[in-house]
Amino acid sequence: MMTRDEVLDEFRAAQALLEGHFILSSGLRSPRYLQCARVLMNPARAARLAQAVAAGIPADLRERITAVVSPAMGGVIAGQEVARALNVDAMFVERPTGSFELRRGFRLAPGQQVLMMEDVVTTGLSSREAIAAIAQAGGEVIAAASLVDRSNGTADLGVPFYPLIRLDVPSYEPESLPPELAAIPAIKPGSRAAA
Repeated sequence: MMTRDEVLDEFRAAQALLEGHFILSSGLRSPRYLQCARVLMNPARAARLAQAVAAGIPADLRERITAVVSPAMGGVIAGQEVARALNVDAMFVERPTGSFELRRGFRLAPGQQVLMMEDVVTTGLSSREAIAAIAQAGGEVIAAASLVDRSNGTADLGVPFYPLIRLDVPSYEPESLPPELAAIPAIKPGSRAAA
């Protein structure tokens, strides 16, 4: 297992822990942003983090997982590495028409037990949407995991959730920014347009 400080050191070493004024995928604003793409770009670092995620899932659940499914784009690398650590297949759901779906010839057997893997969970909305798509494809999500839970403990994914770290960073509605954040130009560092 990695300690919280060791995980954050991995983000700092990758220059993936950013400070400023950020627009999150949810549309909320935040003074800190974790750029998981940067922390995962080094395969050795990605493997270390994924092994720590896998180790944090209780053994009885770990033994039942037969596939890892992640939402594209952010969760793809994290999902692949966690699947490698668990020695199971990795797949991803994507949004070709606005809703997550399993494509590219990926298939789940009816009732196949799945771990849904995210990079960062903020509100939990995209995680719940991914879980619904996995169920629609026949899988049963028995647990969810992420590198980072930045929901301040509010995300309810409907299944046991095992983030590598919980990072309590305030987030704000765009019309309710504190003055110090409102004074900084906002940037959108992620892969999706803000809601």
